[in-house]
Amino acid sequence: MKHLRVGLVLSGILLIAAAGLVRMPYQGFREPVYVEIPRGASSPAIARQLADAGVIRLPFSFLLVRGLRPKAVIQAGEYVFREPASPWEVYRRLSIGDVHYYELTVREGDNLFDIAASLDRLGVVKGEEFLAAARSPALIRDLAPEAPTLEGYLFPAVYRLNRRTTAQELCRQMTDKFRSVWAGLNAGQPAHPVVTLASLVEKETALAEERPLVASVFRNRLRRGMPLACDPTAIYAALLEGRYRGFLSQSDLLSRHRYNTYQNPGLPPGPIANPGLASLKAALEPAETPYLYFVAKADGSGAHVFSADLENHAQAVARYRRANAKNHQTRPAERISRPAAPGANR
Repeated sequence: MKHLRVGLVLSGILLIAAAGLVRMPYQGFREPVYVEIPRGASSPAIARQLADAGVIRLPFSFLLVRGLRPKAVIQAGEYVFREPASPWEVYRRLSIGDVHYYELTVREGDNLFDIAASLDRLGVVKGEEFLAAARSPALIRDLAPEAPTLEGYLFPAVYRLNRRTTAQELCRQMTDKFRSVWAGLNAGQPAHPVVTLASLVEKETALAEERPLVASVFRNRLRRGMPLACDPTAIYAALLEGRYRGFLSQSDLLSRHRYNTYQNPGLPPGPIANPGLASLKAALEPAETPYLYFVAKADGSGAHVFSADLENHAQAVARYRRANAKNHQTRPAERISRPAAPGANR
């Protein structure tokens, strides 16, 4: 009986010590440490990996938690540790899959160059590597065989990346997202001309209610054989040639580059940005209108005035210029930064 009591006391002491060990925070690193847990790794291997990284003091402490929580499943992936944590907390994070991700936000209307700049700021995938991968249309060839690049097919969304993500993998995520959205539209039309038109619509207006109207202007012009005269296409041509300086110049409008719809009839060879769902829908079903022109309003709303003939359009442009000149007189500090009105040259 005496030996039993001693054994119980010792067991209790060991349990208390073990509880203290697994609950005691530890930090054996100065800078944030990243630990990649491979798929299928054994518990002893993970314990040693965490100890070597300074996340836990002893591998035994992690294995002890493992024994106390035998049904928990450790999730593979990359984890980041920035603060002291107990073996219990470390094990909890690994069992719930608190994997570290970087989030890349691709906005509606972003083009290849915008996405590359966002990646450079994020510091995971290099922008130049992304551009090299996105210039190959192989990932979308079956859906849009005439696509010159992946521009237009990198669907706007929030994407999760880790330090092992490659530019090719990222492009595949984006094009897979596009495929899913496109399939849901049941378009019944070839993808490339629709996506190309949608990209022009996306860049011309940020107002959802205007997108079918802008699409109708471009459709009506295409039917009449009129140049689309879309300012963003001239900007995109300048971007491709590395000569865009942040504003649209007369030389940009006169450029013979194949993407400039002031000088080339019809749609450009491919999209000039990555359109969202609303613009894709507008390109698939433009509004039924007689409009052939539009010009921005000068009230800062982002809205446009649509016209069916050149006379009314000229009047709308004159109103815009008068209002804009008045605004400049009352707010002279805006003269340099205010962009030209989309559609004012049409």
